[in-house]
Amino acid sequence: MSRRRSPLFLARRSYRRRRLRDAARVLPIFGSFLFLLPILWEPAATDRRDTAPDGVYLFVVWALLILVAGAMAPGLRAEAREDGADESGSAEGGAG
Repeated sequence: MSRRRSPLFLARRSYRRRRLRDAARVLPIFGSFLFLLPILWEPAATDRRDTAPDGVYLFVVWALLILVAGAMAPGLRAEAREDGADESGSAEGGAG
């Protein structure tokens, strides 16, 4: 009745790939929060809302989200290539 034990720690490479995938999944939610954040800002002492700082903020957040997604893309692409190579390798091995 011995139970198979899973390893206590994951390999560093697979752990980082999983965290990168998790970050890619959370990025749109985080970006949505950042886009909606100006709604919570209180207006200045005037009656009218000054939209110029909000517009600049939105474009800066938009640009930062693009840069972060671009920085994550190579790691996600490499992971997809490795997964694709594993699947095609096993399919070729079974056929031959």
